[in-house]
Amino acid sequence: PNLGVVSVEVGRSFVIADIPGLIEGAADGAGLGSLFLRHVQRTRLLLHLVDIAPMDYEGSGLLSPAEQVRAIENELRKYDPAMLEKPRWLVLNKADLMFEDEAKAAAEAIVAELDWKEPWYITSAISREGTRPIMLAVQAFFDRLREDELEAAAEQAAVHATASANHDA
Repeated sequence: PNLGVVSVEVGRSFVIADIPGLIEGAADGAGLGSLFLRHVQRTRLLLHLVDIAPMDYEGSGLLSPAEQVRAIENELRKYDPAMLEKPRWLVLNKADLMFEDEAKAAAEAIVAELDWKEPWYITSAISREGTRPIMLAVQAFFDRLREDELEAAAEQAAVHATASANHDA
């Protein structure tokens, strides 16, 4: 995987790992899949980045974006079913290859076909169109996680302090 730091603004950033295309059989050791899947296990948020239009997958014919997502989900499930419990967002890329209304309609059809309930985005990585809202949403997600962790730690400390004071009394 390729690691990078996404700097949203001064003092606000997160680390992102690019886990290149998981192939069918990755969970069983095909390609570098099992090595990549180990990295995926440590993540707190998964972004499924798929092309908005069907793509030719290693000469085996066209795979729809929904089929691409299902293939990724299948590999995650086979490797560790708990990975499907992680927050997962859908990022539909290469929207620049369609007219805006076509891309929106295609995205809505994909989301409906998958019965996708998590956040989803339409982007064009090459032109960076639509990437800033994703950056901001991911940063907000991690900010909320940190706040929740701090609150839990404060509650734990308060419980511990109360128990200690009761024990000393």
